[in-house]
Amino acid sequence: MADHDHHKEEEKKGESMMDKIADKIHDHHSSSSSSSDSDDEKKKKTTPLKDKVYRLFGREKPVHKVLGGGKPADVFLWRDKKLSAGVLGGATAAYVLFDVIEYHLITLLCHGLILGLVGLFLWSNINTFIKKSPPHIPEVIIPQEPVNKFASALRIEINRGFAVLRDIASGKDLKKFLSVIAGLWVLSFVGSCCDFLTLLYTITIGLFTVPIFYEKYEDKVDFYAEKAVAELKKQYAVFDAKVLCKIPRGPLKDKKKD
Repeated sequence: MADHDHHKEEEKKGESMMDKIADKIHDHHSSSSSSSDSDDEKKKKTTPLKDKVYRLFGREKPVHKVLGGGKPADVFLWRDKKLSAGVLGGATAAYVLFDVIEYHLITLLCHGLILGLVGLFLWSNINTFIKKSPPHIPEVIIPQEPVNKFASALRIEINRGFAVLRDIASGKDLKKFLSVIAGLWVLSFVGSCCDFLTLLYTITIGLFTVPIFYEKYEDKVDFYAEKAVAELKKQYAVFDAKVLCKIPRGPLKDKKKD
C-alpha cells in the first residue's frame, strides 16, 4: 500500500510539472502575440496614410509617358542633348530665314536644287579629266508603307477632331462648349498679333522648355496649380449661379430633370 501511495504521489508531481510547463508555453505565446499586435499597431500609427497627390490636368503617368514616350519625348525633355540642340537650332535657323530675313520656301528649295545639281554636274565632268570614278548618286525612292501609315493616322485624327466638334456643337456639355469657344478666341487673338511662323516657333520653344521645367519642379507647380484650379472652380460656380442657371432650357432637358 505504501508503494502504491508513493507511486500516486509521483504521478501527481509529474502532472503538476507538465501543467506548469504548459502554462509557461501558453504565457510565452500570448506575450509574443500581444507584442506582435502592439508592433503592428505602432507601425500603423507611425506610417501615415498617403493622401492622393494632385497632378496637373489629372496626370497619373510620368511626363515622359504623357509626351508619348520614345524619341520625341527624349528630344523635348533633353534626354539626348545633342539631338535636342540640333532640332532646336534647325527650328531657329528656319525661323530666322523665313520670318526674319523673309526668305521664301520655294526660293530656298530652288536655290538648294541649283547648287546641288551644279555641284554634282561639275564633279562628274571633272572626274573624267582627272581619270577618277564619277560620284555615286543614290537612287531616292519614297516607300509606300510609311506614307500609307502616315495618311491613315492623319485620317483617324481628323475624324476624331470632327467627332469632338460634333459632340460640342450638339449642346450636351455647356462647360466644354464654353471652354472650346474661349480657347478658339484666345488662339484667334494670338494669331492676329503674330504670323503663323512666329506662332509655330513660339510653340516649338514652349515644347522644348515647359516640359523639362515642369518635370524638374512638378511638385511646386502642381501645388500652385491646385490652388488656381480651386479658385477657378469657385469663380465658375458663381458664374453658373448668376448667369448659366438663368438661361432658359429646352423641354427635353426639363423632362429629363423631372
